Amino acid sequence: MNPANLPFDSEAMLQGLRGWVECESPTWDASAVNRMLDIAAREMAIMGATIERIAGRQGFGGVIRARFPHPKQGEPGILIAGHMDTVHPTGTIEKLKWRREGSKCYGPGIYDMKGGNYLSLEAIRQLARASFTTPLPITVLFTPDEEVGTPSTRDIIEAEAARNKYVLVPEPGRADNGVTTGRYAIARFNLEATGRPSHAGATLSAGRSAIREMARQILAIDAMTSEDCTFSVGVVHGGQWVNCVATTATGEALSMAKRQADLDRGVERMLALSGTTNDVAFKVTRGVTRPVWEPDAGTMALYEKARDIAKSLGAELPHASAGGGSDGNFTGAMGIPTLDGLGVRGGNGHTLEEYIEVESLVERGRLMAGLLATLE
Repeated sequence: MNPANLPFDSEAMLQGLRGWVECESPTWDASAVNRMLDIAAREMAIMGATIERIAGRQGFGGVIRARFPHPKQGEPGILIAGHMDTVHPTGTIEKLKWRREGSKCYGPGIYDMKGGNYLSLEAIRQLARASFTTPLPITVLFTPDEEVGTPSTRDIIEAEAARNKYVLVPEPGRADNGVTTGRYAIARFNLEATGRPSHAGATLSAGRSAIREMARQILAIDAMTSEDCTFSVGVVHGGQWVNCVATTATGEALSMAKRQADLDRGVERMLALSGTTNDVAFKVTRGVTRPVWEPDAGTMALYEKARDIAKSLGAELPHASAGGGSDGNFTGAMGIPTLDGLGVRGGNGHTLEEYIEVESLVERGRLMAGLLATLE
């Protein structure tokens, strides 16, 4: 089966993808994420898949597991793992409207990662229309919480991956048309400063500002960044009344490293910031962590197969490890052959200028179809 002969159509794919993008699904809105999962579940049911809905927990949306008909159903096969949550709050569609401008198409979550999820289903659909039976059974797992570190579904992802021979992750492709064969380690932290209140006008000196201590610690955390390990604070909340010295301030920090040992040292440094200064207590607690995924022989063999398919389609397919976590961190770290970055090309993810290169829908759709048709 030559994937170049499959009749992928970028305009038809855009038409289908538009409904996904305009169904906004920010992580923290469980009902919105579930609405998006409903759309995907319906499409896969029409395609003949058996759909299982797994209830969400910890305030997040649920999970969809779809198993497509296959003579070897139940045996280890291919897992396509993607997330349906986005970083864009509901209402972003009014600021980042769906629009086509030449070779680009814009919309919230279109690049990270609804475009990749959609082209994966189109690849399965094209193979089925061609009456082609893949060597291995295919399972699709769509999850609701990757953008916040996958706190509620890591166990499901790892359990499903363990039942399969390969994991394909259609996160955004690299700018050089490459794929991702490893990812850096990432740790999240919760920050909390607790001071002493007072009237900010009448008795200012009697108070101890939690905001002031949080600001001091933010500068200290940023200053810890090195070539080996980066640190950043991305969320801060503090105070309630401007005429009151703030009693509490909270924040969230992120650390990333290429090697697990460097991240472990970074975690120790962050936790060591806990203590009391000038009568203000500062507490650092560890949040969710993504392990380092270093490519092994299995992942590299999977990559070589993808590169050969890309070459047959007239394209080069470079590879590299990448910063920015994905659920491929978990499956790759488990030692299961994993190929990430199989989704669309584009750019400006997590911004109000997020877009995809339209032609990559077909190009990456054919690459995905080629993998599904040849992996055994």
